Amino acid sequence: MLKQQIQADMKSAMKAGDKSKLAVIRLIMAAIKQREVDERTELDDSQVLAVLDKMVKQRRDSIDQYTQAGREDLASGERAEVEVIQTYLPAQLTEAEIAACIDQAVETTGAAAMSDMGKVMGVLRPQIQGRADMGAVSALVKQRLGG
Repeated sequence: MLKQQIQADMKSAMKAGDKSKLAVIRLIMAAIKQREVDERTELDDSQVLAVLDKMVKQRRDSIDQYTQAGREDLASGERAEVEVIQTYLPAQLTEAEIAACIDQAVETTGAAAMSDMGKVMGVLRPQIQGRADMGAVSALVKQRLGG
């Protein structure tokens, strides 16, 4: 499981004395543990991927804000955190692969208008969670459905 891999990497980072990586892994473990406590359940790999995906999105938003504010020092710290978090995410899909997934989801659901977007996203999310920026995917689905 992904959670055990993260825990093993945390031990390795401790032994290696890699303080920056260890700090990020501790943030990841804290986010996972918080969600487990909130939901009173043990997270499976897909749920851990959702947590990691959310963490990457939050950091990308922070990078944009820091860059706009001229705080490149803070933005570079966030970029370093994104790099560590992304090591636990699956390989990112190409634009062509995303388009193919969207086409398949539209065909599967029989979507024809913007009112069907929820159905399409419901089919897409489990397939590509953690492998693509869901905000960008949502924009592509809107474009595909004529919105």
